[in-house]
Amino acid sequence: MARKISITQDMIKEAAFELTRSEGIESVTARRLADKAGCSTQPIFRVYEKMEQLHEEVFQMAVDYFSEFYETGKQKEKVSDKPFVQFGVLYIEFALKEPRLFTMLFLSTNRYGRTLYELLNGSTGAFVREMNRARAEGAKDPGDLFMKMWIFIHGAACMTITGDYDLPKEETIRLLEESYEKCAS
Repeated sequence: MARKISITQDMIKEAAFELTRSEGIESVTARRLADKAGCSTQPIFRVYEKMEQLHEEVFQMAVDYFSEFYETGKQKEKVSDKPFVQFGVLYIEFALKEPRLFTMLFLSTNRYGRTLYELLNGSTGAFVREMNRARAEGAKDPGDLFMKMWIFIHGAACMTITGDYDLPKEETIRLLEESYEKCAS
């Protein structure tokens, strides 16, 4: 009689995602994952021929998690009517609350064939929506405007990873709104 499979692919992926959230994708090795999932390495390699396959699935889980984080945050609280401000605040908050996922998604050169644009726009269309809002408000070159805003947004998010950005949310909103006004004119 065949043994009952007690460790599923979903259990392995979930354990790998949680390990990534707490320690980073580089910590998702077969041994560490087996410890986290409470199994031997055999169930892992039964499902995944190579750990890289699992890493790519965890990456996609992180992309989905970021999209959900953004959409939930946007619906929960509107912080500004200015384009790029809400996006910026949520991006910075994501870096603060999920530094390991942020690092994997936005500070790694391995994005599994996805561009930064694809990650930012995600399934929500956030990037395109912000560009269209800026255009509707009279921005002559929304792409250039976004690039200028992006330098501040991404820089601030990266500074949260190193512990060098500790401005309160209200101050971040004010700075983003001022940047938008200066860059849009």
